[in-house]
Amino acid sequence: MTEQVTAFQYDRMVEAALRGVLRDALRVVEAQGGLPGDHHFYITFETTRPGVVMPDRLRAQHPQDMTIVLQNQFWDLRVFDDALEVTLSFNRKRERLRVPFAAVTAFADPHASFGLQFQTDLGGEAGLDEMDDEPGAEWDALMGEGETNDDRRGAAPEDSEGEGANVITLDAFRKK
Repeated sequence: MTEQVTAFQYDRMVEAALRGVLRDALRVVEAQGGLPGDHHFYITFETTRPGVVMPDRLRAQHPQDMTIVLQNQFWDLRVFDDALEVTLSFNRKRERLRVPFAAVTAFADPHASFGLQFQTDLGGEAGLDEMDDEPGAEWDALMGEGETNDDRRGAAPEDSEGEGANVITLDAFRKK
């Protein structure tokens, strides 16, 4: 009997959790029928992603990505497990949009000084199952060639060159 080893896909887990924050915030708005106080949402999405439904004239104006604002003039917000639907006014004409959460690249609530950025394509990254079987190879691949845990400890994210592990700190979002 062969033992199957499953690699943890932390990048996908984190993306799903972060998209859950967006979905939960939208569900609150849906349930309340609007945004409380001075809150307003900016949602940026890729217009070319599968499942994005929008009028052709808007797609022509925004061939790659588009940012919508949910503030005062939006109607009939519906939040599903995989997408949001909303009616917005464009040049005084109401248009219905459907945006899969997988197409969203950024979400911000400026009133709360809160923002998230998302990856929309995680398929091109190597998983642990594609790495060497050499002991320690997984750690080296995650941390970068020749670095050890002690070398990375205490390094600020801006000190990294974009290689290795993505370290996410939530301190920036905590109120002081």
